Amino acid sequence: MADYKYEYRADKNEREEIERIRAQYAPASERQQKTDRLKELNKRAKRPATIAALTTGICGALLFGLGMTLSIEWNHLLWGIVAGAGGIAFLALTLPLHSVLTKRGKKKYGAEIIKLSDELLKGDE
Repeated sequence: MADYKYEYRADKNEREEIERIRAQYAPASERQQKTDRLKELNKRAKRPATIAALTTGICGALLFGLGMTLSIEWNHLLWGIVAGAGGIAFLALTLPLHSVLTKRGKKKYGAEIIKLSDELLKGDE
């Protein structure tokens, strides 16, 4: 009797999908771990500045809008000017606050980011 042998081979698209799925479950290489750590440190350095700037900007815009509403709709000109000026002050603080917090984050995580990036770049040579 003749032996019957069947082989299945995935086409290119199936193979790429299988490799993508497999990569999610395979243990990460040391290089990938360092790259992931570098990305995480970069996020940690920038995230507080972004959150603070967004919060300050949104609060400033809302306060400015309240001032406009007080002045135009509710005929409270004095309180509208005070609220609007407070909103403008908040908006003016947004960029300096972001810059200061970004510098602080870079100072806090900069040495480790430089060390990791140097290790990864030396590996490319």
